[in-house]
Amino acid sequence: MTAAIFAAEHSRVTLIEKNDRLGHKLAITGKGRCNLTNNCDVDEVMKNIPRNPRFLYSAMNNFPPSDVMSFFEGLGVELKTERGRRVFPVSDKAGDIVSALERELKRRNVEIVRDNARSLIIENGKCTGVNTTKKQFKAEAVILATGGRSYPKTGSDGFGYEIARRAGHTVIPPKPSLSALVTEEQWVGKAAGLTLKNCAIKLLNGEKTVYEDFGELCFTEDGIGGATVLSASAHIPDGEEKNCSVMIDLKPALPEKQLDQRVLRDFAELRGKVFSDCLRKLLPKELIEPFTEITGIEQSEKISEITKEERKNLVKSLKALRLKISGFRPIDEAVITRGGVYTKEIDPKTMESRLVEGLFFAGEIIDVDAYTGGFNLQIAFSTGRLAGENSEKII
Repeated sequence: MTAAIFAAEHSRVTLIEKNDRLGHKLAITGKGRCNLTNNCDVDEVMKNIPRNPRFLYSAMNNFPPSDVMSFFEGLGVELKTERGRRVFPVSDKAGDIVSALERELKRRNVEIVRDNARSLIIENGKCTGVNTTKKQFKAEAVILATGGRSYPKTGSDGFGYEIARRAGHTVIPPKPSLSALVTEEQWVGKAAGLTLKNCAIKLLNGEKTVYEDFGELCFTEDGIGGATVLSASAHIPDGEEKNCSVMIDLKPALPEKQLDQRVLRDFAELRGKVFSDCLRKLLPKELIEPFTEITGIEQSEKISEITKEERKNLVKSLKALRLKISGFRPIDEAVITRGGVYTKEIDPKTMESRLVEGLFFAGEIIDVDAYTGGFNLQIAFSTGRLAGENSEKII
């Protein structure tokens, strides 16, 4: 939509959309609130793009976060900045962002065609149109902005990669990013559905800490998810997931020594009771059974019989609960896709293919991705504008 808007400043533009409505994926971002960008400068954006940030330098400087915010405010959307400089519509409705883009498409007389693009028309090294399931569209320039492979029900089913391959482009194999993680430990299934609001986590590659975060974490049938875990997943190097683990601090407000003193007080207060009684004071009920497995102390064991070593192990487990990662959840469930069209085959100053004249790329189809915080939509808007502006220059 952004690419079409800026391409339409001086050109006739047709937007081919296979869904029954525009912006389906955009409408569900940020849990339906749409974290559309981050209120920071370009240098800060670059720090939040782990793969191929230099490729995006021209796009980001051409349409930085401040300009994205001004653009949407100019379209009548009031914005606000929240924790972590995340930018949302004041209404907390992603639909307002979609509607604003739709209105601008209409104002610029962009033709919306409900159809399914199947292939590009390439003649003498130049892209001259698109074949769809219904007809053929001739054009001087074509922009591929089909998204990645995550959330395929929204339309981003990965077919754009196949279109790019047929045009001769290299596609870096797509993988999940900003994804829930699968753990080797199976006890997590007993706590499935539990969400913890205030956890401190560390992502370790081997024994090296590569990422730290604080906030929400949830347990799933086969692993862990939540905002902190999604962010951590983007820091896992390609192919290194089985060498990684997540360390969870369930009691971040208490240093280990103070937590040990608190447990000692609980033991004294509950003398004559059993271990499960102590766990109920320390943890949500969903973690009581798992913690007997983690610590090796039976729920029915009397507190008076728990050894110093066992108590120290309990405290350590509360402060540094380690889960070994065995992989990501399926790419269909990931927030974004890692991988895509090889950046060296795209001109970063125009988003035009270096292989096929008149073919442009924008958004998640390109091998660039970022951390959470509005940076991925910022990439979409910046590359969309650059592709749109430059596509009209060759017409």
